[in-house]
Amino acid sequence: MKRILFVISFIICHLSFSPIGALAQTQFGEKPKLVVGIVVDQMRWDYLSRYYDRFTDDGFKCLINKGFSCNNCLINYVPTITAIGHASIYTGTSPAYHGICGNNFYINGKKVYCCSDSTVNPVGSNSEKGRMSPRNMVATTIGDQLRLHTDFRSRVFGVSYKERAAILPAGHAANAAYWLDRKNLCFITSSYYMNSLPKWVQEHNKKLSKDKEVKKLGEDIGLSPRCGTVITDMAIAVLRNEKLGKGETTDMLCVSYSQTDVIGHQYGTRGKNTDDAYLQLDRDLGRLLRALDEQVGHNNYLLFLTADHGAAHNWKFMQDNKLPAGPWRSGEMVEHVYDGIESDIGPTDDYIAEVLDYRIYLDWEKIRSQGLITADMEHQVLSELEKESDIVYAAVYKDLATSALPPLIKERALMGYYPGRSGDLIFFPKPGYYESGDWNEPTGTTHGAWNPYDAHIPCLFYGWGVRHGATSREVHITDIAPTVCQLLHIQQPDACTGEAITEITR
Repeated sequence: MKRILFVISFIICHLSFSPIGALAQTQFGEKPKLVVGIVVDQMRWDYLSRYYDRFTDDGFKCLINKGFSCNNCLINYVPTITAIGHASIYTGTSPAYHGICGNNFYINGKKVYCCSDSTVNPVGSNSEKGRMSPRNMVATTIGDQLRLHTDFRSRVFGVSYKERAAILPAGHAANAAYWLDRKNLCFITSSYYMNSLPKWVQEHNKKLSKDKEVKKLGEDIGLSPRCGTVITDMAIAVLRNEKLGKGETTDMLCVSYSQTDVIGHQYGTRGKNTDDAYLQLDRDLGRLLRALDEQVGHNNYLLFLTADHGAAHNWKFMQDNKLPAGPWRSGEMVEHVYDGIESDIGPTDDYIAEVLDYRIYLDWEKIRSQGLITADMEHQVLSELEKESDIVYAAVYKDLATSALPPLIKERALMGYYPGRSGDLIFFPKPGYYESGDWNEPTGTTHGAWNPYDAHIPCLFYGWGVRHGATSREVHITDIAPTVCQLLHIQQPDACTGEAITEITR
C-alpha cells in the first residue's frame, strides 16, 4: 500500500512540473521577451460573451480559450473615467495615490487636462495636442519599473488614438508614446520623448496620408471601426521597426483602442455601430497576435487585455423596456443648489466652479472674497444635493471617512480622492441615471459611476507564463500591474496598492 501511495505521489509531483504545466511553472529568473498591454476603451465585461459566437478564432476567442480569464474584475474607485483607468491599470493603484483624477481636473484652483504640459512642444505636427506628457501622474508604471530593473535597457512604447491612452500607460521613462493627431491624420508625440520623429514614423505617416478611406473619414475617424485598424497598423510598425522582443531584456508595448469609446458615447452599447466596432477590433486583434507570433515567437510574450471602464445602457432604451434608468442634467442640479443656498445666504455669484464626473468643485476664491466660511459652504451645498430626487447619496470629500455612505461606495470614493485635485463634494445618482444632453432623441451613453455596468471589466492574460483557466474570484483593476511585475520578478510600481492575482502567478 505504501508503495502504491509513493507511486501516485511521484506521478502527481511529476505532472505538476511537466511540460504540460511548464507555462504556469516558469523558473525564477526566466522572463518573456516582450510584455504587451492592451486596453479597450469602454469595454463592458459582458461583451466577451455577447459577441463570442461572432468572434473569429484568432482574436478574443484565442485569448479566452487559450489564456486565463478573470471573470469578476472590478474597478475599485470612482469615478470610472478613461484617464484614471489607464493610469490605474499600469500603476497598480487608484487616483488616491497616482493623482490622475479624471480626464480633466483642477490643480491649485486651475482646470487642467490630465496630460497637458506647457513646457513641452509638439513633435510631428504643430497641433496643441502635442503639448503633452505624463508629469501630472505622480506614480510609476509597469514600464517605469521594467526600465529601472534593467538599467533602462528595456524599451517601452505606448500607442493609441487618444494622447492620454498612449502617455499614461507608457509611463514617465518610456522611450516614446505616439498618438493620433486627428486634424492632420498622423501620429505625433512631444518633446518630452524626442525632438523629431524617427524616420520610420515619418514614412508610416506618409503612407497613412495616402489612405483614401482614412482621408475620407477625416477628423471623425474615431467614429469608425477603421480607427482600430490604424492603431493596430501603428502598433505593428512600432513592434517591427523598434525590434521589440529582440534584445537581451524584456521590452513592453502598450496599446489602447479608443474608437470603441467614441462610438459608444455616440451610439450606445447596442446596435450596428457598436457591433461593427467590436467585430472589426476582433479581426485587428487577431492580426496583432499573428504579428507578435512572427516577431517575438509564440509563448515568448506575455499579454494582458482589459478595459479602462464600461458603460451604462442608454437610458431611453432601458425605459422603453420597462427598466429603471433616466437622464439628469448637472446644469439644472446646480440651479437647484443655488436656489436653495440663496434662501439662506443671499446671491451665490456662481460659487460652484464646475461639476465634473459626479464631483463638485467650489470656487474658493469667490467664496472667500465674500467672507463666507468654507466648511459652511460645503455643507450648504451638501444639504441641497441631498434634496435632489435622482441623487441617492452625497458627501463632502473631507468628511468621507465619517460619512453615512454605504461601506462599498465610501471605500471607492476614498480610493478615488486626491487632495487638491478631486474637488470638494461627490454624489451618486440612482443606478442607470446619468447626464444626458438630449432628452428628446437620446442616443449614446456615458460612464463614471460605481455600478457594475461601469465598473465590471474584462481581464484576460495570455502567453508566456500563463496557463489556461478562469476565476470568478473578485479581483481589481489595480491587481493587473502587480501580477505582471510578479511574473517578471521586478518590483511593483512605487505607489502600487493592488495584489498579484495568484491564480496566474502561482
